[in-house]
Amino acid sequence: MKINIIILFCLFILISGCTDFLKIDPQGDLTQASFPTSSTDALQATNAVYAAVRNWYYNSGGYPILDIMSDDAYKGSNTNDQLTTVGAYDNFTFNTTGDGLDRWWATLYQGIKWANVVIEKVSVVPMDTTLRNRYVGEARFLRGLFYFDLVRAWGGVPEVTTLDPSLHLGRATTTEIYSLIVSDLLYAEANLTKKSELSSSDQGRATSGAAEALLAKVYLFQKDFVNAELYALKVIQSNEYSLEPHFIDANGVNGNNGVESIFEVGALGVEDYEGGGAQYANTQGVRGTPNRGWGFNRPSVDLRKSFERGDPRLKGTIIDLGDTIDGVYIKGDPDPANDPVIVLNQNGDTLNIQCYNRKVWTPGNDTPTQWAHHRRLIRYADVLLMAAEALNEDGKAANALIYLNQVRNRARGGNNSILPDVIVTDQSLLRDKILLERRHELALEGERFWDLVRTGNAATVLGPLGFVPGKNELLPIHQSEIDISQGSLTQNPDY
Repeated sequence: MKINIIILFCLFILISGCTDFLKIDPQGDLTQASFPTSSTDALQATNAVYAAVRNWYYNSGGYPILDIMSDDAYKGSNTNDQLTTVGAYDNFTFNTTGDGLDRWWATLYQGIKWANVVIEKVSVVPMDTTLRNRYVGEARFLRGLFYFDLVRAWGGVPEVTTLDPSLHLGRATTTEIYSLIVSDLLYAEANLTKKSELSSSDQGRATSGAAEALLAKVYLFQKDFVNAELYALKVIQSNEYSLEPHFIDANGVNGNNGVESIFEVGALGVEDYEGGGAQYANTQGVRGTPNRGWGFNRPSVDLRKSFERGDPRLKGTIIDLGDTIDGVYIKGDPDPANDPVIVLNQNGDTLNIQCYNRKVWTPGNDTPTQWAHHRRLIRYADVLLMAAEALNEDGKAANALIYLNQVRNRARGGNNSILPDVIVTDQSLLRDKILLERRHELALEGERFWDLVRTGNAATVLGPLGFVPGKNELLPIHQSEIDISQGSLTQNPDY
């Protein structure tokens, strides 16, 4: 993201007074009549909203718990590191007072507050109408993104669309939240520019294509396959995006703001959030030698075994000890007492292997360079697979195969002896094929848990890991939020 970093951080500092909309009246410096009042102010206020997506806590409270809750990953890191907090997501023993969920919730609502500043204040700033509407559209896209995380994680949540809400809001319904998200994204689609129309200095900003792609995902999650198909095909038929020739570049530095990236979180190689770095990849980086991070979100043995024979995406997803990447030899954690290379059960079955997430790798052999990873929140391969899924559900299996096989074609990398085209047209069988393809294409990108929940497969797949149907489809609202609300917030079932 090439949005002016200096402006962004000045604004971040200026408005950092709000940490939780339920703890204090969401009234900060930027909501006063003195700001924003000019076109320059409008740009700065809009830039500030983007700060939320680079905040470490935006990433499910700092740790990649969405992957850890799926069958794709374990807690990772050293055996006892964060065992009682992050480890609880490995076996669904987390509760209402655990670490992380309160930070995620607060960061999402902080982002919503900043977006509301733009939506409410910038909309009346005397300036070029098209540009003003674009700024508001960016803020509404981001607000829709924040609320989509909230509604998937917690269901109905407090709906805040004003700078002066009640201090003790109750929960809106999921239908009401989804309605707000769709409204925000439709406005964004109508008022944002195409990616090809962005100047070089604006790369990383939300675009109309990003709004359409997120709409497709929002509708898919609601099982509205007609609209999911409509918006996924809009993205495809716009000819604004394509697949990177090499799978590894879809998440790697060579693909930063590239042809496959629909919306990403940019960052600089600085071990400092306020200096432009992002800690998402550092949290998951290789431990030991080279020292790239903490080593959380370790790819599971089940994920490793699930790849088809010869699928190059296996090595594009998992770093093993002994690999050499960009000239850097991966030795890993040197102390097997802290982090065994292989963990076996009493029957000699492999339970865990010391390995790491390849998708967050950035060239370098020290910690700061790992902070330069650009996290892809939406990429074109995801849209192709969403189109395939929606088309199949809409009874158009032949068309679904077109987009599914585009993803497989890129994955095989010119080797026609592997990953043959899928030809099955039975709706149920093709549904399973598409879900499996999503697992392999999007592994460790925070999609698998949501995919299992929304397709009704979570109980079957995750039950052996501790998932409880009727409970773990949603996360608990942190007890501190329940207490502060003085009874206006109710807890999710069975927590």
